[in-house]
Amino acid sequence: HFAEYQAVLERLVREELVYPAFMSRGEIRAFITDSEKRGRDWPRDPDGVPLYPAADKTLPVKERQRRIAENVPFAWRLDVGAALARVGKDLSWSEFVDETLSATRSVEARPQDWGDVIVARRDIPTSYHLAVVMDDALQGVSHVVRGQDLFSATGVQHLLQELLGLPQPAYFHHRLILGPDGRKLSKSLGDTGLAALRNAGASPDDVRRMVGL
Repeated sequence: HFAEYQAVLERLVREELVYPAFMSRGEIRAFITDSEKRGRDWPRDPDGVPLYPAADKTLPVKERQRRIAENVPFAWRLDVGAALARVGKDLSWSEFVDETLSATRSVEARPQDWGDVIVARRDIPTSYHLAVVMDDALQGVSHVVRGQDLFSATGVQHLLQELLGLPQPAYFHHRLILGPDGRKLSKSLGDTGLAALRNAGASPDDVRRMVGL
């Protein structure tokens, strides 16, 4: 779907709803550290990550064009303030109340809590947020079932759906399986997976008991 991603990105650029963000991770850290040294508590997103500084939004157009022409690395970030102003209404999404997926409730969407998120890279015309809403729309997805760790991020995706006139699925965010330390289990961190439990002789009932079902 890269052609579709590219077309949508070009639309967002034309409508001035995204901007090229040039700050590196090191520059972001330095900017925030300096701000906090001067007594300002820097805002963070629901995952605890500092929000992107707004400095790039004030760059003159010619300066942006110069940096892009000189191949200065950048990412396209959503101007969440401009996007919310364009939508012009309170946002909410439909969340299934339980795993039966038989009834929904309305959940307030707060994309502003995430700041100006990345929607595309210089060399890749998409990001997670843009790809999931486009893929869901192109594939006719009506129900999205995923982990609770993505609950708050749904607000960003709902904003993109509103901006782009895309259909809006109903969501169910299931609880996560956590380790004894309260951390989400992860294969990348070497946590025990279902295959290992199966090979060790664990039955389905054993697994359900382990996760509290």
